[in-house]
Amino acid sequence: MVRIVIIGMGNMGSKYAKMILDGTICDVELAAVTRVRSERLDGLEELVEQKIPIYQSADELFAAIRKGEVTADAALIVTPHNAHESQVLEAFKAGLHVLCDKPSGVYSSQARRMNEAAKGTDKVFAMMFNQRTNPMYQKMKEIVEQGIYGRIKRVNWVITDWYRPNIYYDEVAWRGTWSTDGGGILLNQCPHNLDLLQWICGMPLSVQAFCKEGKYHNIEVEDEVTAYLEFENGATGVFYSTTGEAPGINRLEISLEDALLVCEDDRLRVCELGFQEREYRKTATEAFAKLHGTWKEVECQAKNPMHKGILQNFVDCIQGKCPLMVQGEEGIKSLLLSNAMYLSSWQKRMIVLPVTKEEQQLFEAEFSKEFQENANRYK
Repeated sequence: MVRIVIIGMGNMGSKYAKMILDGTICDVELAAVTRVRSERLDGLEELVEQKIPIYQSADELFAAIRKGEVTADAALIVTPHNAHESQVLEAFKAGLHVLCDKPSGVYSSQARRMNEAAKGTDKVFAMMFNQRTNPMYQKMKEIVEQGIYGRIKRVNWVITDWYRPNIYYDEVAWRGTWSTDGGGILLNQCPHNLDLLQWICGMPLSVQAFCKEGKYHNIEVEDEVTAYLEFENGATGVFYSTTGEAPGINRLEISLEDALLVCEDDRLRVCELGFQEREYRKTATEAFAKLHGTWKEVECQAKNPMHKGILQNFVDCIQGKCPLMVQGEEGIKSLLLSNAMYLSSWQKRMIVLPVTKEEQQLFEAEFSKEFQENANRYK
């Protein structure tokens, strides 16, 4: 039995607690949680019934663990983004396995330090990228990696189903601010999409982005982003997302040399050309000749366990039952992408993503400086 503490009992932390208390996750018990607002207690009566300790802060909870007042094996971190680094590091110091909700932090440097701390332990470090359990994205990754239809030529992802009315930002003080939220749609909603983008297609080499702050809502941070991407093999991409457009869609297109993959409305389709496009382009004898291809449904019958799947996998991995689905070190990749998009928008130029350790340190310093200058405008 894995004894877990939850740090951060907001919307998602409360849901994770309910999963554990309801027995939805196997071989795990809730050892303690941090402060629970009264409106979150609905449906969590077991907290009181089972006399699960509730601490007012993460510091108090970690102190209780060090004193032996709470016995725990693992920590689930579900707090505002800027708090992730310090709390993950404290959890490792307390000898706990760690599952961190997305994103790893605000700065890629925070994710790097978390990864370095994890390597100095024998503990499991995982990230809550729950969309990696989606059978459609898993199938797209398989098709791309196996090269069934050749290499990627283009990727386009339009994500407008993250729509949020004003009350979303108004009801929670830390949302929509640089100081506590650390960013807008790139940091709050799109870490999943950015993670999937690099997981399926690989990390781009460079990014040019345009972030619009407070375009649709009275907030400091961006609620619309348009980004152009370039990849190592010459492929290009466009990434667009907003919380201010309706009706929303979520359409991911990956154009391969000999097919087109389209993921939309819980369907994955492929248009197979049945011919090598490159060869057809060279040998066609008609000036307006086209390859039309044949559309097919790609079967993805497995269910998507999402948060439950990642949490269960974390528990199972601690018990040595299976490999970890999403390593903690993966958290830095989506942050490198979002940091590059912010930097590009602020500096109005294309950003080359860092590869070497030296390049990453320079990138981190430049992003930190620009972030602080931008955030200071709202103090």
